[in-house]
Amino acid sequence: MTDEPGTPVHTGQECDLDLSRTLAVPGVCRRILDTLAVGVYIVDASRRIVYWNPAAERLTGYSAQELVGRSCVNNILTQAADVLADCHGDCPLARTLADGSPRTATVYFHHKSGHRLPVSISVTRLMDDCGRVVGAVESFTDASPLQSALERISILEREALMDGLTGIGSRRFLEINLSARLDEMVRYGWPFSVLFVDIDHFKDVNDTYGHEVGDRVLAMVAKTLAGALRSFDLAGRFGGEEMLAVLPNIGQENPLTEVAERVRRLVEGSYLTLDDGRLVAVSVSIGATMARPGDTVQSLVTRADGAMYASKQQGRNRVTVVG
Repeated sequence: MTDEPGTPVHTGQECDLDLSRTLAVPGVCRRILDTLAVGVYIVDASRRIVYWNPAAERLTGYSAQELVGRSCVNNILTQAADVLADCHGDCPLARTLADGSPRTATVYFHHKSGHRLPVSISVTRLMDDCGRVVGAVESFTDASPLQSALERISILEREALMDGLTGIGSRRFLEINLSARLDEMVRYGWPFSVLFVDIDHFKDVNDTYGHEVGDRVLAMVAKTLAGALRSFDLAGRFGGEEMLAVLPNIGQENPLTEVAERVRRLVEGSYLTLDDGRLVAVSVSIGATMARPGDTVQSLVTRADGAMYASKQQGRNRVTVVG
């Protein structure tokens, strides 16, 4: 059989045996990738990071100097798809390297500052001219509900309804929105639910690491909580280490439990890395309840608080749902 005119013929000698050279990003391509607003990184066949663009640095907090040359399999980013997982588990990039199928997904990266960051990813396998797998390229964008709520955040800032430490709503913001949701429930029958979230053993964090680290832990948990919610859900700091989430259109126990468990698991998988290399991780106890006819802001919050206290009594790092 003869080859078609103009069809390249590849022999073993023509294939570059150094696959790392195949993944080298030419100057022009690098300049294009460096200017993208989308995070992009490239890994070789062993999942060692060979390129990390500036947008990836901005989105994750990790610089190219920190990551290039390291293997993403070492849980640097810890791509978790809702439930806690590690890079040895059900990782979209690993599956695409294995079977060649492009994938899109929403996963939670571990941000350098400690919190979980929801991102939308797209993964494609890379092949050389001889059909060998040389690596993969993954692009990602911030999928945080906070990104889609910039206008609302601006309003919060102007009206002093944002908690300055954590970046989520203040207690006053929560009270205003709870009152509005109760009014909507009476008028239109629209259901909603509340999560009462309390950081476990938070005093021990302050006593062990100091209040500066304690403040960072508060911000980490708040951002993880906000990132776990839908774009129209609300999160705020109720006081101290207590936070609330207001969840419109959730009126059945199963979806409420799912949301609460997602928050609990994502917080459990978040951690701070201190300058001396120590890791600081916390868990949360959560009380969840649905609004009832006749509820006031105080009765609703008190019931959710009681459910949270039940989680504490049962061993902490758990969810208790009351009807």
